Amino acid sequence: MLPSLFISHGSPMLALEPGASGPALARLAAELPRPKAIVLMSAHWESRDLRVTGASNPATWHDFGGFPPALFAVQYPAPGSPALAQEVAALLNAAGLPAQLDAERPFDHGAWVPMSLMYPQADIPLVQVSLPSAGGPRLQQLIGRALASLREQGILLVGSGSITHNLRELDWHAQGDSATAWAQAFRDWVVERLAEEDEAALLDYRQRAPFAARNHPTDEHLLPLYFARGAGGTFGLAHSGFTLGALGMDIYRFG
Repeated sequence: MLPSLFISHGSPMLALEPGASGPALARLAAELPRPKAIVLMSAHWESRDLRVTGASNPATWHDFGGFPPALFAVQYPAPGSPALAQEVAALLNAAGLPAQLDAERPFDHGAWVPMSLMYPQADIPLVQVSLPSAGGPRLQQLIGRALASLREQGILLVGSGSITHNLRELDWHAQGDSATAWAQAFRDWVVERLAEEDEAALLDYRQRAPFAARNHPTDEHLLPLYFARGAGGTFGLAHSGFTLGALGMDIYRFG
């Protein structure tokens, strides 16, 4: 059975400058059985209600600005799967989590950037689930649990966000994967709580974790971690590292 994954997707430039994360994602994809399909929750699709991409061929959305033209030329033409989208919505509705299909939503960069590094052929059907961020960690974990059975069908469940995400405090002169003390402390706390399966602490991370608000002024980039945790099993660290001093690039697997 496939695990679920949490991927720190970094900057959109990861698609062109993969650093250490790109090879780590490629290795992980090579180690896993080939998925029949992928269901992904991205930090970049926040919504009030719960939605699921329903198109057969969603477009590649360059939902950012200020990057070189080469990045805007990147396409990730993975097919959607209306049938899987219907199944995802049915599982969510059966769990008391009302969801509806969205036939217009394209793939945002939280989806296509990491998937282009894992599955560059873009030949595995991809369905996105939105992030109802107002519901906080507990709701995202429930969404993951509602979809966990898909792993038994050979479907890969992915939460795409970032273990730390304060873009205003990035150090553009930082060397290698050096990290600020406050970003490292938060990341280490999360990893320790995940390894201990300390659900109470994880759900209350904003009050209990060191430098929580500094690492996540808003928490949409951490919330996909709870989706992955809810969908999966035992925690495992697949990759760790930092870029720009404070942007964590960790990859976790559950199960």
